[in-house]
Amino acid sequence: MDLERALQKLDRLVETHDFDGAKELLKYWVSEAQSQGDLRAELSLRNECMGLYRKCAEKENAYQNAEKALSLVDKLDMDDTITAGTTYVNAATVYKAFGEAHRSIPLFEKAQAIYEKLLKEGDGRLGGLYNNMGLALLDEKRYEEALQAYEKALSVMEKVEHGNLERGITFLNMADVYDRMKNDEARKDSHNDEGWEALITGCVDKAVECLEDESLPRDGYYVFVAEKCIPSFDYYGYFMEKAILEERVKDILASM
Repeated sequence: MDLERALQKLDRLVETHDFDGAKELLKYWVSEAQSQGDLRAELSLRNECMGLYRKCAEKENAYQNAEKALSLVDKLDMDDTITAGTTYVNAATVYKAFGEAHRSIPLFEKAQAIYEKLLKEGDGRLGGLYNNMGLALLDEKRYEEALQAYEKALSVMEKVEHGNLERGITFLNMADVYDRMKNDEARKDSHNDEGWEALITGCVDKAVECLEDESLPRDGYYVFVAEKCIPSFDYYGYFMEKAILEERVKDILASM
């Protein structure tokens, strides 16, 4: 089956926020892959389904595709491959998104073992892994481990073209760790309020700097990242930066 053509069309639908169209396309192509017995194509499509249904907050469909994708990794005997690592990351991200961080961390760890073995140091997929793993660790109040994961993500994305988009997300994630520690009775005394605020503000300021990088393409992925960052800018009181990003997103979408 022409998987590349299907994924290109899917990308266009997602970039323009036509999620219903994207779901219908994926349902059709999954059915085609199954009818042709093309298990590798089905695995690729199940990975896309996980991300789409997670984004649309459809837990049952996201979980169903995560379980099918993980079973396909076993069936295809692909456990020690980059494709398996990507599947573990996607499934882990699904479980984390729906409040099961404890279930996601073992999958992130399996992906980490594969990625660190098979990917080059500056591969953006490593940065994505560390970012998502940090979120799960934060949910489990494993603060120092979360910060370590984010430091690794920053290091990786320094080496990636246009990596400042992901670095912006990472700095906001680090701000969230410090914010949680500030309000955690077991950790809050590590700094006074001014100390915590300095750590948080420093991270948010760096995120703003990353997203204002003039070399970044203003495309669908910029929109995706900006929409993830806008609620954080709102939460931390960066209202001007929030307004600028919202207007920029509108302009980019209008031009697509």
